[in-house]
Amino acid sequence: MFRIVEKDILNPTITRLVIEAPFVAKKAQPGQFIILRTYADSERIPFTVAGTDPEKGTVTIIYQIVGASTLELNQIKVGESLADFVGPLGKPSELEGLKHVAIVGGGAGCAIAYPLAYKLHQLGADVCSVAGFRNKDLVILEKEFEEASNKFIKMSDDGTWGTQGFVTKGLEDEILLRQGKDNEFDEVIAIGPIVMMKNIALLTKKYNIKTVVSMNPIMIDGTGMCGCCRVLVGGKMKFACVDGPDFDGWEVDYDSAAERNTMYRSWERKKYDDECNLLKGAN
Repeated sequence: MFRIVEKDILNPTITRLVIEAPFVAKKAQPGQFIILRTYADSERIPFTVAGTDPEKGTVTIIYQIVGASTLELNQIKVGESLADFVGPLGKPSELEGLKHVAIVGGGAGCAIAYPLAYKLHQLGADVCSVAGFRNKDLVILEKEFEEASNKFIKMSDDGTWGTQGFVTKGLEDEILLRQGKDNEFDEVIAIGPIVMMKNIALLTKKYNIKTVVSMNPIMIDGTGMCGCCRVLVGGKMKFACVDGPDFDGWEVDYDSAAERNTMYRSWERKKYDDECNLLKGAN
């Protein structure tokens, strides 16, 4: 059960897994997430659904190796099975009726942004995707974004891929290009590091363009009972796993979200180092 049917290394730190999970594949929509455990004694870790194939009964996830749990997950091989794979969780992204949309993805956030671009493209929307990476060696899903977008803007910090600069520059240039025309954006959807989403929201507020961001805080149970995924939105406490993960980008308190997300960084680093040492010892 929950057998790994495909495994692709997209870049040195990002992997794509295709998992046999027919019940999840039938129900999952863009924007929703799953929670899995690699082994019976593993940590529960959430991942946004990066794609589904209901006919084959498979679900795709794309993850970045950032801690001990993702390092452990990355050791699994095609043909092996996960202990648990629960979902879909959270609310699907609200995409119906959108006509001209900018999808902005930063780094690993592009894995979450892509299924939204693909779905909107299927719905007949004018999709402008803006993707940003530190350099060309970290780029993922380039071909997929090109096929799902009417326009694809590529940005990199060092200029080795697309145009040099941050995604905010690429988005603002496109906003200005469309100003006063019949293809002005009616919504911007941003997914990536918290500081990136904060800066996108500050930019779009200046141009009065509705903005949605996908929040991925610390999660444990995925039902809202543990309270770990708290996010301040418009001064009110929300739970990303049941109220989100999508929220009004102008209303999110990004500073408090960033602080919560770094609470366990030193502990996570230690666990990651311990896991690396275990793997070295096993080789």
